[in-house]
Amino acid sequence: MNKAQLVEAIADKVGGRQQAAEAVDAVLDAIVRAVVAGDRVSVTGFGSFEKVDRPARYARNPQTGERVRVKKTSVPRFRAGQGFKDLVSGSKKLPRGGEVAVKKAPKGSLTGGVSARTTVKAAAKKATAKTAAARKTAVKKATAAKKTAVKKTAAAKKATAKKAAPAKKAAKTAAAKKATAKKTAPAKKATAKKAPARKATARTTTAKKTAARKK
Repeated sequence: MNKAQLVEAIADKVGGRQQAAEAVDAVLDAIVRAVVAGDRVSVTGFGSFEKVDRPARYARNPQTGERVRVKKTSVPRFRAGQGFKDLVSGSKKLPRGGEVAVKKAPKGSLTGGVSARTTVKAAAKKATAKTAAARKTAVKKATAAKKTAVKKTAAAKKATAKKAAPAKKAAKTAAAKKATAKKTAPAKKATAKKAPARKATARTTTAKKTAARKK
């Protein structure tokens, strides 16, 4: 079946040959443009069209057997859907002419389709979001723990300083008293030493008075 025969086959279903030709052209044009742009076109139950990149490689010329360098290129690829495969293999019966041959395939029958890719990407995004959230929570907990530890340490230092303040004051007072005592001790000793001189003077005066009386 060529394009003209395809148009004739669907002309009665779309309201005429002109409408059928326009519909076929529109569908094919949309598929080609999407694949050229690198998008994957997936028709559930029918198949998928995609662009495949082939790296540079060496091949052999079938006529001469000569080894030839083949440049990097991109080619279109079509993969039949499970519903299409089942009809071709005969595992499913082809419906009558009035019914659509390729209907929606069972879930998971199209491997690697757009829906599968979207699901994988969504799952990856969710996993990444969960990991990021877990990291943020861990960082917040660690920061809060550090702040709490710093606050407790500061409070303990303040309490220790308050307890130590009276002891320091007492020590300073004791030191001041000792210094005062040290300064006072030499003065007392000097006063004590001067006292015998006064007694000797008194005795001399008494002796003089007694001698005068005897005369």
